[in-house]
Amino acid sequence: MSDSPRRRIPEAALGRLPIYLRILVDLGTENVAQVSSEQLAELAAVNAAKVRKDLSYLGTYGTRGVGYEVQFLMYQIQRELGLNQSWPIVIVGAGNLGQALANFSGIAERGFHIVGVVDKDDSKIGTVVGGVRVKHVDELTNIVQSKAVSIGIIATPAQHAQEAADALVRAGVGSIMNFAPTVLAVPRGVNIRKVDLALELQILSYYEQTRNNGLRAVPTGEHSDSVSA
Repeated sequence: MSDSPRRRIPEAALGRLPIYLRILVDLGTENVAQVSSEQLAELAAVNAAKVRKDLSYLGTYGTRGVGYEVQFLMYQIQRELGLNQSWPIVIVGAGNLGQALANFSGIAERGFHIVGVVDKDDSKIGTVVGGVRVKHVDELTNIVQSKAVSIGIIATPAQHAQEAADALVRAGVGSIMNFAPTVLAVPRGVNIRKVDLALELQILSYYEQTRNNGLRAVPTGEHSDSVSA
C-alpha cells in the first residue's frame, strides 16, 4: 500500500468513505484482516471499480490478490475524515430532535462530543440534555469560543433555522448540519449539509412503488448521496 500525497476528494467519493469505514469497523470486530475491493463493493452496494477509485484518493491502492489491510484502511479513512481527533459540537434547538441528537451515543462513538445545547425557549433553559445543561441562544458565541467549536447542528423548526444559521456563523462556526426542512443561506466558506428526512421517505416510497409494480429499482448504493447540501 502506498502513502503518497493525496488529491482533493470529490463530493460523491467523500460521501462513500463513511460507508466504507462503517463496513471496515464491522469487519474489524469480526477479526477480518484483509478485504478485497470486490467484497467492499458488495457490502457498500457499489461496483468494485468505484471502490478502488475512491480509495485511490487516499493514496492507497491495495495489493493485487490480497486486497486491503482492514486496520490500516480504517486508519487512513479516519485520518482523511479528521476522525483521529475529537470534535466539539453545539446544537441549536433543544426540542425533541435536539434532545434525541444530544442523547445519541453514536455521535460520541465517532469522535464527536456535544459541548453545548442552546435554545430561546425559557422552559428549556436550565434543563439537562445529553449530560449538557441547555443555555440561552444568546450564550452561543461564548460557548463556541470557549469550547473551540467549529461544527454546529441546527435542530430547530424550519421557520427559525435561518436565524439559527446566522447565529452560528456570527459565533464563528465553519460547518453546519441542518436538520430543518428548509434551504439556508450562508456565507461563502461555510460548509453546510442538509439532512432532509421527508426527502428520504419520498425516495423510499419510490422504491416501494417500483417493487410493488414489479419494476427494477436502482440499488441503494447507486443513487445520490442520502445527505444533500
